[in-house]
Amino acid sequence: MRFANLGSGSQGNGTLIASNDTYVLLDCGFSLRETERRLARLGVTVGQLSAILVTHEHADHVHGVELLSRKHGVPVYLSQGTFRGLRKPVTVSAYVACGDTLEIGDLSVGVVKVAHDAHEPTQYVFSDGKRRFGVLTDLGSWCNKVIDRYQGLDALMIESNHCRDMLARGHYPYFLKQRVGGDHGHLNNHQAASLVAELGWQGLQHLVLAHLSRKNNLPQLARQCFVDTLGCDPDWLQVADQDSGLDWRHIA
Repeated sequence: MRFANLGSGSQGNGTLIASNDTYVLLDCGFSLRETERRLARLGVTVGQLSAILVTHEHADHVHGVELLSRKHGVPVYLSQGTFRGLRKPVTVSAYVACGDTLEIGDLSVGVVKVAHDAHEPTQYVFSDGKRRFGVLTDLGSWCNKVIDRYQGLDALMIESNHCRDMLARGHYPYFLKQRVGGDHGHLNNHQAASLVAELGWQGLQHLVLAHLSRKNNLPQLARQCFVDTLGCDPDWLQVADQDSGLDWRHIA
């Protein structure tokens, strides 16, 4: 199994997970042309996609889903709440709910409910039968179910959205600061690092920090927070950024 990231941040998100000839795109927050360009950078065409999974209805995660799916006939999976929240309805192959397990080609996909300011947000854990990769972004807090589903992973991509001090000192209006930093907003660096510490990270082959805010965070701040919390090697940590995403990472 392997994974890559097309780009991560408030301007668009997309993560690619592959096992043999199965390619699943998690979210598509870019235009069709930009999605095709970013996939090509990874050596993949839209025609190779087996499915699109959607986490929630916010534009930076769904902007390109409808056109990509309609033009290329790629099946879409999302929650009923996410479907209700879409501005552009899509043809859905199947609805997902917390606790479900999808079988898509060579991948088994577990569905996890998270706390975020969306209608029915979900995150996903992928398995090829031997290794497990979890994506955990767009949540402001976590519960025991999240802990249970994300323990024992071989690779993890987790949101480290903002520095709490930068957010507090920044130019966002008060209501937006409360939303971003609230229990249904986004994880700050300290929260994300603490969650990874609780999950246990020593068995991870890859730990990727994602969804970093350009206005309220810096990659070096996020890295340092994880180093201070986990005691890990800073060179081992990886960051998926908005422009270049992250090249293929193999899970052995």
